[in-house]
Amino acid sequence: MALIDLQKISKHYSAQKILVDVDFHVDEGERIVIIGKNGSGKSTLMKIVNGSLEPDEGKRIIQNDLEVKMLDQRPEFEEGHSVREAVEAGLTEINAAKERYNELSHLLSEDFDNKLLLDEHEKLSRYIEHHNAWNLDDKIERIIQHFQLKPYEHKPVALLSGGEQRRVALASLLLQKPNVLLLDEPTNHLDVYMVEFLEELLLKEKFTLVFISHDRYFIDRVATKSVEVEDCKLREYRGGYNDYLTQKEEYLRTLQKQHENLLGLLKRENEWFARGVRARLKRNEGRKERLMQLREAAKTNPAKIRKMSVELQREAKHFNRDKSVNKQKMLFEIENLELKLGDKELLHDFTTRILQKDVIAIVGPNGSGKSTLLKALLGRIEPTSGKIKRGEFKVGYFDQHREMLDDDKNLIETFCPNGGDRVNVRGSDLHVYGYLKNFLFPREFLDKKIGVLSGGEKNRVALALLFTQDVDILILDEPTNDLDIPTINISEEQLTNFSGAVIIVSHDRYFVDKIAKKLFIFKPDKTIEESHQLYSEYLELEKEFHELQIMEKEATEQKQKEPKREKEKILKLTYKEKIALEKLPLEIEELELLIEEKNNCLADPNCYGEIGITALAKELADIEAEYEEKVEELLTIQEKEEEINAQS
Repeated sequence: MALIDLQKISKHYSAQKILVDVDFHVDEGERIVIIGKNGSGKSTLMKIVNGSLEPDEGKRIIQNDLEVKMLDQRPEFEEGHSVREAVEAGLTEINAAKERYNELSHLLSEDFDNKLLLDEHEKLSRYIEHHNAWNLDDKIERIIQHFQLKPYEHKPVALLSGGEQRRVALASLLLQKPNVLLLDEPTNHLDVYMVEFLEELLLKEKFTLVFISHDRYFIDRVATKSVEVEDCKLREYRGGYNDYLTQKEEYLRTLQKQHENLLGLLKRENEWFARGVRARLKRNEGRKERLMQLREAAKTNPAKIRKMSVELQREAKHFNRDKSVNKQKMLFEIENLELKLGDKELLHDFTTRILQKDVIAIVGPNGSGKSTLLKALLGRIEPTSGKIKRGEFKVGYFDQHREMLDDDKNLIETFCPNGGDRVNVRGSDLHVYGYLKNFLFPREFLDKKIGVLSGGEKNRVALALLFTQDVDILILDEPTNDLDIPTINISEEQLTNFSGAVIIVSHDRYFVDKIAKKLFIFKPDKTIEESHQLYSEYLELEKEFHELQIMEKEATEQKQKEPKREKEKILKLTYKEKIALEKLPLEIEELELLIEEKNNCLADPNCYGEIGITALAKELADIEAEYEEKVEELLTIQEKEEEINAQS
């Protein structure tokens, strides 16, 4: 039997039909994503599932004593509560259950045959187990840390920003772990590290979940079923976003010609997913398998762990070589840039160039300084020190506050300020409705004032307006916030076809992977690392480096705990080892460059044609064998040096 069962549900607002005669059910352990255009009825369906909105027709049937809780877009808290008190506010019942469990455990130690006590004890045990509340204090601390709420834990929750309050409300709901959890855009206001933590928690603790999200990687990792709201009806698809794409494309093939444009968009999206993501996953699976083998085989061997770290560094270095074309026009030349916000240092000693064809994503944790860097590039704030030299070019800017829009104008006035009903889009003269329907606006919206539109609709207008501008560079700050997936797909297509430079700030990993050719990554030491790899791949490598550091620390501590032999021989490096310690790093670096050179030659028919592909492949194998030998030798000497230092 389903936990929640909606039967023959219909809902309308005035004359507008939202849902007509739909069925929807939630089984235990399911994680259901609701997909659809903004305004299609996703939030309406969610509220009916929650029971906070009554349908016009149909039944909502739920199991007895079922606990259903929903993350509010604008959460409310008890007056005067601190952040920690707000996070813990919903745990009264769980804490009471733990106290009663401990009381019963004591009673049963004296009366262990009491059936009533045993039954209650068992029931409470299952309840605490479901809520994963045995180590509740540790769990509270972990969630507060991962959601970056620790600095504010004793601050009144009412003084936090809207995004921070949403994180507090989400943290509280995760700790409560209701039977069914409902989340509307849970990744909004979370950076990528918070999103990864949320993904892992939802999967590990086996939440039953219904959610709305535009984060396609989040959907693909979390969802077991996708339900699309379209034309007042629901359609189910197995699995997450990738499965939805495949099944939706197949479904559209069977429909009329009017769906050709959407079919083409889905086909391109599916092809990109298959080409980019699956290839990356295949590489990552091999690397993760090596990592897991290493974890078992080298728990007490720091040298072997460091060897894996060297391999990962070599892989990362492959992506991070400068691949820019120097003949391109220079837009920004940045020298020794330093940025501060009050007394807080955000960035120091950043030097780079941004060229006319660059497509750059600026990424990093919340509060690291990404939007501040954009403002410095735009000339809206002055650097604390250093220089930003700007070439001659025109900029199109999209910000989170949609400053380009005037609430008192309608769509026609916004796109045709000089009158008429035509708009020029990169040399093409289009009717304004013909252009705006590409951004999913019906004709009746043309006369609507900007001020009456929803946040998501305003974002769509701002993006559509941005793409009509005759500019050399587009700068976008969190462009996917409040957008549905179809609109994000349209924006991605527009950005991909744009001939100038693009700079974006975004936490949307899928969006960044699909658009960006280069990353500016804010690091904890207030520097920026430049990389040409996929953002999701960078995050995978970063996570693996962190795991290796933990493993190496544990292995080193384990070796130090091992009992030392009596009259242990005092170690020291030989003269030959000292010389090797100086020479090997340079020799290894030279071999890395040689390996890259041979790999490049193997990819070039003109190059390998002269040498012979068989001979070239043998040369490469010999060089790689020499490289492995020298790395092993260096790590062995470094391990011996560490043991010497530990003795002294």
